Amino acid sequence: MVGGRVIRSVIAGALILLPILSTPAFANSITAAVPQAGSVLTVSPNSIAISTAAALSEQGSLIVVNEPNGVAVDDGSITINGNSAEVGLTELVKTGVYTVNYTLLSDTEDPLTGSYTFMFNAPSSVGSPTPAPTQSVTPQENKNLNSGSNAFVYTLLVLAAFVFIFLIWYAKQSFGGPKRSPKNKR
Repeated sequence: MVGGRVIRSVIAGALILLPILSTPAFANSITAAVPQAGSVLTVSPNSIAISTAAALSEQGSLIVVNEPNGVAVDDGSITINGNSAEVGLTELVKTGVYTVNYTLLSDTEDPLTGSYTFMFNAPSSVGSPTPAPTQSVTPQENKNLNSGSNAFVYTLLVLAAFVFIFLIWYAKQSFGGPKRSPKNKR
């Protein structure tokens, strides 16, 4: 009778873990950013663009760009086009590290929040810049800016494996057959 309860407990535990172990974990992530994280620019960009794996919502997304002193240099006009979000910039004039903070909302995924930096080297004399073609970024070149989600998923998988191993051990201890007595030496 106790063995039946243990078997039911093990089966119930396995049924609870089965969806966790078999469901692939999808999370929205950054696929491209222009300018790229860690890049060094000598020409002031006129916008910041971020592309994601999932389509973005028209409402609620936010990208804020701060100069080295912490003052916002974006114009606040965010444009969403499918998987891409773009915000306009005022002309960058200070040399230093600029920080891009973003919160991107999707109808199907959790909010994607994070930040990255790029370096801007202001020219010694300001002239009218000539337009330069922007580089497209392939996903292989971009660093994964959302590694926290991956770490969380891996932690859950390891935890589920420990629970599963514990359930197997418990089942063997509870109804693994008659206990053997140690052999007496003669």
